[in-house]
Amino acid sequence: MIKSSKPRKQREYRHNAPLHMAQHMAHAHISKELKQKLKIKMRSIQISKGDTVKLVSGSKKGTTGKVTRVDIKKGKLFIDSLNRKDAKGKEKSIPISISNVYITDLNLSDKRRAGKLKVTASTTSQKPSVEAKEVIQNGKQREQ
Repeated sequence: MIKSSKPRKQREYRHNAPLHMAQHMAHAHISKELKQKLKIKMRSIQISKGDTVKLVSGSKKGTTGKVTRVDIKKGKLFIDSLNRKDAKGKEKSIPISISNVYITDLNLSDKRRAGKLKVTASTTSQKPSVEAKEVIQNGKQREQ
């Protein structure tokens, strides 16, 4: 972050940040249940396509859905269950601020993301899928 404590300069910095810096600002909180289930100690994680999120503020508060797209530069995400019709009658996704959601389920299909979280077989589900077994084995190999 920039060292200035002036809100105007902070907003300008966030608005003009390059993508590799804006990526670090695209984090959302993790639900308490998910933290306990996966034994995660961190408070937030970068939001990714395929994650399931729940809105905590706004007129659509309480809505849950899967993330279909993340716009890192604008700090917005799009949920499959939130759509509206435009003037021509087409369905359009509603952009939601990343700060207005929390993650209820993670998309662990990315091996690097799963390895970073150190997900184990007992935490993912009762019977881990073939993909989960591979991720777990790859995570154990990295630790050794």
